[in-house]
Amino acid sequence: MDLTAFAAEVGGCDAGFVTIAGSGSRGGSVNGVCAVSAPAGIGWIQADEMIVSCGAATLVADLDAALAEHGQRVALPPSGTVGGALAVGHSDIRRLGYGHVRDVLLEAHYVSAAGEIVKAGGPTVKNVSGFDLCRLLVGSFGTLGFLGSVILRTRPLPAASQWFESSGDPWTILADLYRPVSVLWDGETTRVLLEGHPDDLVEQSRIADLDLSDGPPELPTKARWSMRPSDRRSLAGSAGFVAEIGVGVVHHTQPAPRRSVSSAITAVHQRLKHEFDPTGRLNPGVDVLTAAG
Repeated sequence: MDLTAFAAEVGGCDAGFVTIAGSGSRGGSVNGVCAVSAPAGIGWIQADEMIVSCGAATLVADLDAALAEHGQRVALPPSGTVGGALAVGHSDIRRLGYGHVRDVLLEAHYVSAAGEIVKAGGPTVKNVSGFDLCRLLVGSFGTLGFLGSVILRTRPLPAASQWFESSGDPWTILADLYRPVSVLWDGETTRVLLEGHPDDLVEQSRIADLDLSDGPPELPTKARWSMRPSDRRSLAGSAGFVAEIGVGVVHHTQPAPRRSVSSAITAVHQRLKHEFDPTGRLNPGVDVLTAAG
C-alpha cells in the first residue's frame, strides 16, 4: 500500500503539531494541530497463511466481513478502525481466549515524526530482525509514529460460538472450563463465551453447570481499571462493574484508582518518546502512562 501521500501530509503539516484522526477526518488544522488520516482498504488476504494486509483506517467490521468469506477473522475489538484498535492497545472481551491485541500485529509500516515511512516486524519470524517495534507501537496512542498499513494475524472462525451464564463463583467456573474465550462477572452473574465443536460446548456447559445466555452484559464505558486477577475478589459486594476474570481488566462506572508510576519508569518512557519524536509533534498532550489505564 502506497503511503507516500500520507507521509508527506504528516511531515509537511504547516501547523507543526499533528494528530491522527479516524476515517473521514483527513486534512485541516484545528487549534494549531493538523488532523490526518491513514489509508483504508484491504491490500490482500492470504487465507492459507492466515495473514491479511490492510490500511490502518480500515474498519474492523469491514475487515472481518471480508475475512469471513475465507472462514477467518481478526482478534481486534469489533468497532472502530484497525489502526485505532492497535494504537489504543485495548483487547476486547475475548482476550482470555485470543490473547492480547499486540499479538495480532505482525508487520507495520508507520510514518515517523519526521514524515518518513518506517517498516517494523514481518509476516513471518524469519523475516524479522532488530527490536520488536510492533509491540512497542501497540498501545502507544500514536505518540511514537502513525500507523499507515499493517499485516495482521488472522484466526479461524469457530464451528460454534455461544454465551452461557451462571450465578456461581466465577473463579470456580474458570477453573472448571477448558479454554473459555471470555469469563465476565458483574458481582452477581457470571457470563461465559465458549467456542469450538458444538458437542464440546454442550459438555463444557454441563460440567460447569451453565445456562444458555443471550450474550455478554453491557460494559460500563466510563472507566477501565487494570487489576491483578488475584485482587478481583475485592470487588465482591460492590456494583457498577464488569470484570474480565483471568485477564486483569475491570470495566467500571467509577474512575480508576490513581496509579503510582515510579520515576524510573517515567524516565524510560520520556527517553523513548524523545528518541521517536524529539519535538513532540505527534498527538501532543497524550500521556500514554495515564491514557493506557
